[in-house]
Amino acid sequence: MKSLRCPNAQCPLRTNPSLGMIVRFGFYPTRWGKRRRFRCKMCRRTFCRNRGTVYHRLQHRRATFDEVAALSVEGVNKSAIARVQQIAWNTVDRWLEKAAAAGRRFNDQRITKIRIRELQVDEIRAMVGGNGHPPVWIFAAIEVWSRLWPATVVGRRSYRNTLTLFRELCARSTGSHLPLIATDGFKFYRQVVRRIFGVACLYGQVIKKRRNDRVVQVQRKTRFGAAWRWNEVWRDSEDSRKLNTSYIERLNLTIRQLSAYLGRRTLNHARRTQRLEDHLELLRCHYNFLRPHRALKFGREVRTPAMQAGLTHKRLTFREVFMSISTFLRWVKVHCIFIRQVISTAQEDFVVSMAA
Repeated sequence: MKSLRCPNAQCPLRTNPSLGMIVRFGFYPTRWGKRRRFRCKMCRRTFCRNRGTVYHRLQHRRATFDEVAALSVEGVNKSAIARVQQIAWNTVDRWLEKAAAAGRRFNDQRITKIRIRELQVDEIRAMVGGNGHPPVWIFAAIEVWSRLWPATVVGRRSYRNTLTLFRELCARSTGSHLPLIATDGFKFYRQVVRRIFGVACLYGQVIKKRRNDRVVQVQRKTRFGAAWRWNEVWRDSEDSRKLNTSYIERLNLTIRQLSAYLGRRTLNHARRTQRLEDHLELLRCHYNFLRPHRALKFGREVRTPAMQAGLTHKRLTFREVFMSISTFLRWVKVHCIFIRQVISTAQEDFVVSMAA
């Protein structure tokens, strides 16, 4: 009851909530039983708890919606989900689109002010649209200490997308200190790291030479940073003893295993880039907040990357993720209303001054 807010945009309780103004107002029937209805004493408007979430006006059980989202982030394709849940393919597609939008908003809201100690970045090659179309690259990054997946960018393997990824990483971090960054030998990484973090950071590249699809030589090159600083970092690090990209490569394998779009030699590739981006946002939300990480086991407790990074104190569920979106959406609507009121007031003052 305390977390409920009136959905009416014109209600004064949206900006000035008062305890006890939201009361229970009977029930409304559904196919699976009764659901609680609430009413605002100020504007007399009734609403349900699902208003503003992905469950609003859902014609199925909420547990079924959660199961569809869980199967999608476990590598099951849409056709298989439709057969298992015995629902239409179009319904599965529409639900996953709504779930991905909710996961994207949840990521933008929660993955902020993270402390980046050691950062590794790499790309994944994916096929979108079938044969004959140019490949699409997935830029992914991992914070090694917490195993957090803070940002991702989908697009061409270009300087602009590389810069977009590092700008997003910089915006989500606290910026308290310069991290250790490790990448492969892609030519634009060095320019972007120099532009975003400067030469004062520690940056190195791991260049692997392959022959017949096998790694035959590994070169580790330190691009930025003095030798004594590198020695100090390796002495204090809890995860790495030398320059490597093993953690981001393991994340790449996890992404391929959990996404039906990225399976090799299958027919499940994405038809559009936007579909792949949406699915990766839902997968990133699941990986950071819902899925426990074996490397983060402390006694009987197995933490998620978000728990290790201090973004949450417990392992979340899809129900908590999807229900928390309503508060964020209300906050956005309130600020939009406030901005419109400020603009209209300024326009009225300008008209009055011109008339005078």
